[in-house]
Amino acid sequence: MIKLFSVKQKQKEDAQNNNGRPIKKQSAGELRVQKDISELNLAKTISIHFPNGKDNLLNFEITIRPDEGYYQGGTFVFSFSISQVYPHEAPKVKCKTKVYHPNIDLEGNVCLNILREDWKPVLSINSIIYGLQYLFLVSAYLFIGLSNFPYLKRDTAPL
Repeated sequence: MIKLFSVKQKQKEDAQNNNGRPIKKQSAGELRVQKDISELNLAKTISIHFPNGKDNLLNFEITIRPDEGYYQGGTFVFSFSISQVYPHEAPKVKCKTKVYHPNIDLEGNVCLNILREDWKPVLSINSIIYGLQYLFLVSAYLFIGLSNFPYLKRDTAPL
């Protein structure tokens, strides 16, 4: 059985150890983000940066440097803004780097199905990062594929 008074006493002791300042409680979203970030499995071409310090886990940046394909050698920075109700609401992801890409508009909004209609609370930050990385690999092969098959172009289609 849980002893409620001992929990209250522990909270008072923690507050005294913190020089009288109350300890900020973490929301469920912050706890989930903390778990997701600790479980990140980043490739060597991806890095994470916390511009507001590591205390603010709800806002961070991911840098992707593709090592193959059409976008090889580029550096693409994505900002993540996560709400307090995460994982029930998908993170807001924007591309801060100006790039010509079919899935990124001029304002940096990213068109990725798992960020919109296919978002599910079981998805994690890791799955979003894999999706972003996939955008730079697949679109490169689409560009290469169209140039290798001239009959796919409207003007030269066989009748």
